[in-house]
This record gives sequence, structure tokens and C-alpha cells, in this order.
Amino acid sequence: MPNQPLDTTTENPTDGPDRLDRLAIEAARAAVTPGVYVMRDERGTILYVGKARNLRKRLQSYFQKQRPHDPKTTLLLTRVSTFETTLTHTEKEALILESNLIKRHRPRFNVVLKDDKRYPSLRLNITDPYPRLTVVRKLKSDGALYFGPYASSGAVRQTLKFINKTFKLCKCRCETVKKRSRPCLNHQMGLCMGPCFQEVSPKAYSEVVKEVVAFLRGRTPALLRKIKKQMQAAALAQDYENAAKLRDKMFALEQTLEKQISVSTDFKDRDVVGIFVAEDLSVAALLRVRGGFLLGSRGFVFENALGAPEDQMGAFLRQYYESAVHVPGEILVNHLPVDHLLVEEALHDQRGRRVTIYTPQRGDKEKLVQLAVQNARQTALAHRSQQASNSALLMRLQQRLHLKRPPARIECFDNSHLAGSDPVSAMVVFENGQPRPDAYRRYKMGPSGKPDDYAHMAEVVRRRFDKDDQGRPWPDLLLVDGGKGQLNVTLAILADLQLDGGFDVAGIAKKDVDQGEQQDKVYLAGRTNPVAFGRDADLLLFLQRIRDEAHRWAITFQRQRRNRSALHSALDAIQGVGPKRKAQLFKHFGGLAGIANASLEELQRLPGITRPLAETILAAFSAETSTDDT
Repeated sequence: MPNQPLDTTTENPTDGPDRLDRLAIEAARAAVTPGVYVMRDERGTILYVGKARNLRKRLQSYFQKQRPHDPKTTLLLTRVSTFETTLTHTEKEALILESNLIKRHRPRFNVVLKDDKRYPSLRLNITDPYPRLTVVRKLKSDGALYFGPYASSGAVRQTLKFINKTFKLCKCRCETVKKRSRPCLNHQMGLCMGPCFQEVSPKAYSEVVKEVVAFLRGRTPALLRKIKKQMQAAALAQDYENAAKLRDKMFALEQTLEKQISVSTDFKDRDVVGIFVAEDLSVAALLRVRGGFLLGSRGFVFENALGAPEDQMGAFLRQYYESAVHVPGEILVNHLPVDHLLVEEALHDQRGRRVTIYTPQRGDKEKLVQLAVQNARQTALAHRSQQASNSALLMRLQQRLHLKRPPARIECFDNSHLAGSDPVSAMVVFENGQPRPDAYRRYKMGPSGKPDDYAHMAEVVRRRFDKDDQGRPWPDLLLVDGGKGQLNVTLAILADLQLDGGFDVAGIAKKDVDQGEQQDKVYLAGRTNPVAFGRDADLLLFLQRIRDEAHRWAITFQRQRRNRSALHSALDAIQGVGPKRKAQLFKHFGGLAGIANASLEELQRLPGITRPLAETILAAFSAETSTDDT
């Protein structure tokens, strides 16, 4: 029997008895089987997704008037207009369905993890004969090893720098190692084994790769013991040059080990999760312990997350480990989830081995849990402080620019093109003083043949605020990159759409150094001169930060379009080069420049590339180069 949705919505939620009484009646009709329930507001927006072993019992617990609720549940109940349920065979099926719905809809009152693609990780493609480490922000199931994610790009760069200096992996940017007639610069500096220049056996290289994997997995003590034995063996064999290299590697690893904190004596891998709840804010801190050493911590902030700390812990564990690259055998928590056995079963299926979740009561493990809670509390305090600072800044910005209200939501537009070709526009969104990347938008502009920033600004504003785009909230402040011209164009389009006066509009223009200007200028509607910020220079810096982010977003998109156009013009006209072969060429040579500079023999080495086809490819690139020179 497939899952059957039980739709309990009504045509007009305001008709009939009191709203909560109506919902209570509908909850009494729900099934007593496992399933998932979805709560919506009057507009149909999903507010909360939950699962239950007994749907009727769980739903009735919300709508019993005599039962007290915490503030977040009370706030939810003031907004719920309807709910619907989906029945499942088992509670485990409900767990999976709940997770999928949360990821798809990201309800406001659920514990929702941000996408980890924003955090950098290290990727090691072990299927390649000479794998190298690369920094990525999106994890794939491609057979490669991933390490991280790291809390910042600075942390991953520092780790990568140490590995490159100590282990000397290949650093070539091409997908596969190509032979060179001369050693690369990294090899000459002693930072690379040089498989592109000299013969390096895959077996010898794989031994270095194993050492890198051991280091990244926190197995530094065992790695030190192995290197020490190798150094002693090399010394006994009077291979003093190799012994000296091993000695230097050992010293570098020992210095790294001294910076790591030993937190347990059993040398096991475990994660420690502490949740701190304060009013409408919940924070989870996760400590990664590998081989008994604390490798790092991360904080996760959730606003208006519904449920007891035990429920929030369960939701966090399910979402975090669903996409984790490594699941330890032991997870310590300060609040044991009610469904921890289900979570353990799901993690067992993912890891292939047993995973235990429990709350220690004493000893070193209990101290680790308290350390995680302290980290969560500190993150909550820092978040509160940042919120207060952002709120004060927005209030001051409202006063300085004479806005209708504090600009809680700011949208900024910028245009980009290259001599009129491949024009694009981009929109970035800042909410409560912080960027919100999931709300960013990119727009392809119609071909104009020449630079026309006014026309592009008019087009993107009309497309953003036309009737087909009214699903998104209006901004409190619309910021456009440009001076009076771009500002007036924007105001004219908004007036044409009958939206003038609905929100504030401003333009920000770069300073004119030739005119002796000292800072960027901000223009407002109906005002000739730019705003003078005086002592509030930080407000101008805040607006510049938003403008620069829009510029970065637009430039990135324009560069992508330009690269795709270049790829299309160079390869798509060649008979015998389809999408798959084009991707193969681009992946192997790293781009158009690599293909254009490849030799006939290098092209023929690829599967399916015959000599006539290779000659045709080179001829096409040669003809394009001649055309560009003229």
C-alpha cells in the first residue's frame, strides 16, 4: 500500500468555528499510524514539518487549549491555518520522508542546516594514478575521498599549504599528469615529486597518498611512528639523504601534533554534539575528535526552531550526517534524541558499521559534552551580539538616508558585459545586515550589440518586479549600482509598474578620482547632491560591501557565459565533436587554451580521437586565432 496523503485543508480557513477548535476537530480524525504532518499558514506556506509514530496523538497535543506550550510552539499555533498528513508503513519511512520535505521546503520552524557547499573541503581523487588535493565546496559521490568541511577558507588553505610542503604531492592543475620536457617550478623548489617530468612509480606515490590520508584523518601519532621507523632503516642502510628528508617530515608533523589538544586516552574517533537553547535561538556545536585529539569545532545557529532540545538534537543529527563524508562509530550528545535508535539504524546503513549515540554521565566523555555545550553557548552570545550590532546599524542607516523603515531587506542590482557582449544582471540580497545567498538571482540580458547600462538596468528592474515575480517579498531598500542615471531609470520603471513609493530606492556610484572625490557617492530620489555621511562612514562602507557583492556576483556570471560562448564557437562547429567529446576535451586539457596548445599526439591519445579528427580540431583553433588577430 503506497503512502496516502490525507488532505485536511478547507476552502476557507476563517469560516466556521474558531480556528484552533477546527484544527483540533481535524486532528481527532487523523490516523493512528506512523506518518508525517505538514503545517501551513493562510497563504499555503509550509511552517513546520514533523513526523510521529501516532499522527493523531501528536497532532492533538498541539491543539489542546488546556496544555501549556513553549513560546515557539505558541508562535507557530498563531500562524497555522491548515495541516495535512502523509501516512507511512513504518516510523523509519516517516523519518526519511520528513528529512526530504525539510530539505525541499526549508520550513521556518524546523531545524534546517545550511547547505554545506558553502564550506570548503579537500578532495583527493584516489582513482587517479597520481592524485592531488583540490579545494571544493560541493561533495559528490564520485569515488574520491573528501576531508572536512573546514570552518573557513583560511583553515583549509593553511592545511593545504602544510601538506604541499611536507608530503610533496603533485600540484598540476590538469586532470591527468602530462609529461613535460622540463621540471615544473614546484619540483624545482622541492615541493613536488615531479611525476610530470620524471618517472615516479604509482606504488611509491600511493605510499605518500596513504600518509596524507592518515594525516587528514587525524592519525598523526601512528604516522609519526611509521616515519620514525623508515628514518631509522634509512640511516642503518647509510641512505643519509633520504633519512634527512624523513627527519624533516617527522619534525614538521611533531610541531603540528603539539598544536592539537589531546582530549581522551582511548584514541578513538568520535563526534561530540552539544545543543544550547535560549528563547527563540538554538545553537548546536559539534566537536570532531579523531584518534583522541580534538581537530576542530563548528557551530550551527537555528532561529525559531520548534521542539524540545531532544527533538532538535535528533533533527540536527539526521540532517548533518546525511551528507557527512565520515561518520564516526560514537556520537556523544547532551540531549539524547527520542528516536536515537532510528538515527543509529540510519547511520549504520550509511557507514556500514555500528554507530552508537548516547549521553555520558561522568568522566572525560562527560567533560567533552560540557565543552561542546560551552562552545554552543559562546556561539549563541556572539550571534546575539552580531544581531544587536546589525540592528543598530540598520536603524542608523534609516535615519541617515531618511528611509520609511529600517532596511531589514536590501536588494542590490549590478550589470556586467564585455564590450556589449554576453550582457548579464545580478541581484544580491542582504537580510538583517547579512548576505542571504539562497535569495540571489542572475538574469540574462537580451543582446544589444553595444554597452547600454541604462537599458539593462531598466530590463532587470522590470523583470524583478513584474507580476510574475511577486512571490518574493519586496525590499525595504532597493540599491542600484550607478549614479543619477541608473537611479532615475529605476524610478521610472517602478512608476510604470505602479510601485513607486512602496519602498526606498538609492543609487551608489564610484568616486571620480579625476574630480578629486574622496569617497563613493550615494544618491536618493528627489535629491540633487549625494548623501553626506560625515562621522557615519561605516554606513557607507556597509553599502559599498553590498555593491561589491553584487559586482562579484555579476562578474562571475558574465565570465561563465563568456566561457560557454567561447567553448561553443570553438568546438561546436566541428563535425564529430558532440557534447560528450567536447566535455572530454575540456576536462582533460583544462580549458580552451589547453586544447589550442595541445599537440597532435596529445589529442590522439584520447579515446575516440582519430588523427583526421585531431587535425580538424587543431585547424579550427588555428583559424579562430587568425580571425581574432585580424
